[in-house]
Amino acid sequence: MKTISKKEYSRLVKKHSQNSPVFTDTLKAFVVGGIICTIGQAFRNFYFSKGLDTNLTGTATCISLILIASILTALNIFDKIAKFAGAGTLVPITGFANAVVSPCMEFKTEGLVLGTASRMFVVAGPVIAYGTISSIIAGLIYYFLGA
Repeated sequence: MKTISKKEYSRLVKKHSQNSPVFTDTLKAFVVGGIICTIGQAFRNFYFSKGLDTNLTGTATCISLILIASILTALNIFDKIAKFAGAGTLVPITGFANAVVSPCMEFKTEGLVLGTASRMFVVAGPVIAYGTISSIIAGLIYYFLGA
């Protein structure tokens, strides 16, 4: 087996790699993320106009966005939007909904328990666990420092 130097490897990688259109990708992410947030704001305004208080309005808005993202993921539409927009779909709560639903859809043929239920948190599980542990540690620090 032929070995190559790091310098030669770097040259080959550079030769065969495409340059990413950073400006275009950033613009797409910004526009699509902005559209998602605008839709969220429209839901918030709608729920607020129906008489919900501030807390319930936020909850209803989140539930609506999660539901829409889950349905779009199940219909294989969210992935097409994400392929176009990149990180623009990941930042809002819709990206998290997609991370939970995608593995469910991928493994649904394995059954309800061994497929859907067991794979549901493959992607999102570490995020939930890390977030929970981090919040506990931050809460303990806050408690003991008396801040």
